[in-house]
Amino acid sequence: MAKRNTWQRDRVRDALGGARGFVSAQSLHATLRDEGTGIGLATVYRALADLAAGGEADNLQSPEGESLYRACVSAGHHHHLICRSCGLTVEIEATDVEQWAQRTAAANGFTEAEHVVDIFGLCTACATARTDERGSL
Repeated sequence: MAKRNTWQRDRVRDALGGARGFVSAQSLHATLRDEGTGIGLATVYRALADLAAGGEADNLQSPEGESLYRACVSAGHHHHLICRSCGLTVEIEATDVEQWAQRTAAANGFTEAEHVVDIFGLCTACATARTDERGSL
């Protein structure tokens, strides 16, 4: 059964599309609250889960274990490079990872293997800024 579109879901989708990088449901809710939408946190969580399930949003866990979301740019399976400082996200293909995952699963008797690979680090701008800060101390 397809989920019906509501103005709330559409507004969450629009807000997610306007966000820079991955955002938490709480952060997105705060943005919507500040805009006076009246959309509740539970509605934001449901809408984000539905968008992720439908392929319209990427979902990942931060290194701290928090669920983060972003409007999906690419269709199909992909991975991300994510800046821990500014949230810049780059979608990447990783053929080597795909082959390794399938070989590892098969070697251990698993079929229909799925995986998630997200790489967290510092983008060039944030790494440069950090180096500049250290140099000026």
